[in-house]
Amino acid sequence: MTGHVGTVTAVSTPPGKGGVAVIRVSGDDARAVAEKCFVPRDGKPISAHPPRRAIYGNIILDGEIVDDGLLLYFPAPNSYTGEDVIELSCHGGPLLTGMVLEATLKAGAIPAPAGEFTRRAFLSGKLSLSDAEAIGLAIDAVTPAQVRLSASDSREKLSDAVGELHDRLLALISSLYAGIDYPDEDLADLSPDEVREGIGKIYADLTRLSATYRTGRAIREGIPAVLAGKPNVGKSAVFNRLLGRDAAIVTAIPGTTRDVLEYPLPVGRALLRLADTAGLRDTADPVETIGVERAKKTIGGAEVLLLVLDASRPLEKEDEDLLSLARDFRGLAVLLLNKSDLPAVWGKADLGKGAPPSFWVSAETGAGFDALTEYLSGALTDGNLSLGEDAIVASARQAAALAGACDDLSACLDALERGVPIDAAASLAESALASLSEVDGRTVTGEIVDEIFSHFCVGK
Repeated sequence: MTGHVGTVTAVSTPPGKGGVAVIRVSGDDARAVAEKCFVPRDGKPISAHPPRRAIYGNIILDGEIVDDGLLLYFPAPNSYTGEDVIELSCHGGPLLTGMVLEATLKAGAIPAPAGEFTRRAFLSGKLSLSDAEAIGLAIDAVTPAQVRLSASDSREKLSDAVGELHDRLLALISSLYAGIDYPDEDLADLSPDEVREGIGKIYADLTRLSATYRTGRAIREGIPAVLAGKPNVGKSAVFNRLLGRDAAIVTAIPGTTRDVLEYPLPVGRALLRLADTAGLRDTADPVETIGVERAKKTIGGAEVLLLVLDASRPLEKEDEDLLSLARDFRGLAVLLLNKSDLPAVWGKADLGKGAPPSFWVSAETGAGFDALTEYLSGALTDGNLSLGEDAIVASARQAAALAGACDDLSACLDALERGVPIDAAASLAESALASLSEVDGRTVTGEIVDEIFSHFCVGK
């Protein structure tokens, strides 16, 4: 795992105009960098001021004052990164912010890569890997549920649950090895039956914890979803109604939508990555043909299919073909019976046996969409799980580590039941413990750490 290299600097506030911009510096030479580009107005050196207390002064670039601002000094280890940290606050103009950043670079700091400050916090033991991932989620959040999932109490619930399972499994492994090393001494805390029962309970608890990833993924990552239907059934109007804005062009001309449009759509606690697609039909138009092929590809990669049907017009062969597609869809399929504000020429009874759940909706009036949203949220998340109260697995990395632990414990239980030598069963239990340790980053490879922080913004 790569360690800390040099003293780094970056702008930690968003680009553009603002009242204040913050430039962060972290590393052994952070204070030395600050002393070269910041002069306190009271004439005292930075070292003469108490830490964690704002100092007012001038920011210097190439020997000239470029701005007045505030400096905060956080000495190691009591800082975000665990290193010496300086935060320079200046006025928030883009050019001015760049000049202050340049001043820190000329004073000896080097540019920070994406996520470097949080990465250093993790390597210094200030944060667990799950904490770091949650910070990334909080920064990128587009729904209140994502913010809630990233909050400290939610993180602590998962950390506590994983830690408790880790300690229970470690105690059982100790008993297993005591039986191996001292078979005639009866030094094990638990009998073989008690060990087997204990591992079975841990396996059941791990399985339940792993199952929360269905909800965590729906909140954190979002589920790929697609609106499909034949031309002119109102897909794009439904798309706009769901999003609450005019994202797609809507006309009465069939085949208006040619490309795939994708937007995030909160549905209750869940998030859909919703795509609007070209109407599905045979066409001689070469451009529309490309759109239809892209629509089919998008449907193939989706986990939620929202099939739009026009209930004000008779069902045609194209509708029947799409209904067959919905019946066979490998994920969650829902029928949207659009134009419910117009007289219907058919009803739900005409959809036939095995039809997916259906909702009367009107893109024109907005009727029916609240019920649809409530259904989708319930179908994609576990309503029994409470954010901040229950441990919820939130990332694919955590889920994969838990899945590995479950697989190893299942094999361990099978080995114990079949009378396999106890050292082999203990080895499988140890492997499960190693996988469990990866969930919160107690043991994790440098490649995984680098991959996680590569998705952070520069300055965090």
